[in-house]
Amino acid sequence: MGFTLPHIKYPTPRADEGYWHPVTSTINWCEEDYYFTIYSAEIVNTLTNLLFVYLGIKGIRNCLKYDHDSVFLVAFVGYLLVGSGSFAFHSTLKYPMQLVDELSMIYTACLMCYATFSFSKSQVVRQLLGGGLLCLAVFITLYYHYLQDPVFHQNAFAIITATVVFRSMYVMEVNIRPSLRAKWRTVPSKKESGDVTEEERLANEQRDRAIIKEMWIMVAFGLTIFLGGFGIWALDNEYCSIIRRWRHAVGLPWGILLEGHGWWHIMTGIGSYYYIVWAVWLRHCLNERQDEYVLNWPSYYFSLPEVVLRDDVGKGSWSRKARLNGYSKLSEDRKSV
Repeated sequence: MGFTLPHIKYPTPRADEGYWHPVTSTINWCEEDYYFTIYSAEIVNTLTNLLFVYLGIKGIRNCLKYDHDSVFLVAFVGYLLVGSGSFAFHSTLKYPMQLVDELSMIYTACLMCYATFSFSKSQVVRQLLGGGLLCLAVFITLYYHYLQDPVFHQNAFAIITATVVFRSMYVMEVNIRPSLRAKWRTVPSKKESGDVTEEERLANEQRDRAIIKEMWIMVAFGLTIFLGGFGIWALDNEYCSIIRRWRHAVGLPWGILLEGHGWWHIMTGIGSYYYIVWAVWLRHCLNERQDEYVLNWPSYYFSLPEVVLRDDVGKGSWSRKARLNGYSKLSEDRKSV
């Protein structure tokens, strides 16, 4: 007899007894319906959305506390709505809740697209961009409701997200990296003047190179986690029947670890949070406020980043490991330009 971990046998799914029965969504997932409780169609897929709720509230709190641009406050509200909509969708598997879940993803992506492309543009350009994105969101909403094809939604979301990410990478490089911004920058400088000494200029370039390095680390972490979640989700869809057999073989609670769509929620939630924080930090750097704000990220592996006021650091973990935009704690009092 082979070794087995202590486990509980999987209960028999009770889809016909489910509180929200019948299923009306156009898509269902590999988690068996109503096996744990009759009040939630997919218990793991439901509860993993609580990470979105937590990080959404955290992001909203930080936007209000540290006076980040209002567009990011709205983005975190949209992020919170995505998690809440997904919670309701997986609890009920009802088509209206599916629309709340999936369309809120499109609207939040469009909002981040506006934040990325509108910065430093004239009011006329911002209005045209906003109107165009609004029309795009309405078109996707109506056409998706007509098709009721999840592949269309997934492709639309992927295209908008990829456009925003690649544009943000370009803006980051040409406006912050010292070797590129003099020739290619898209945002006019607010602080360059003849009063800046050579020593201060070199110090600022050192700071900005450190910021670029840490931004790319954040991009790498965010994309790796996000794409990893997508890969797990794809495997979950492709090999669902096999994975279900494995879950029943190992029993509960170990089978929960094989819920691929639940991992998708966790990993895309974290990856999306990384992106919004990156966008917040990039916006402050484009506004040349690197000496007012810092990226608080004590551990790459065991903490999540957040953008905070420089005056709020200097205690707690920062007293032992302070990374103030490329400078050690001892050089904190350098002259700001």
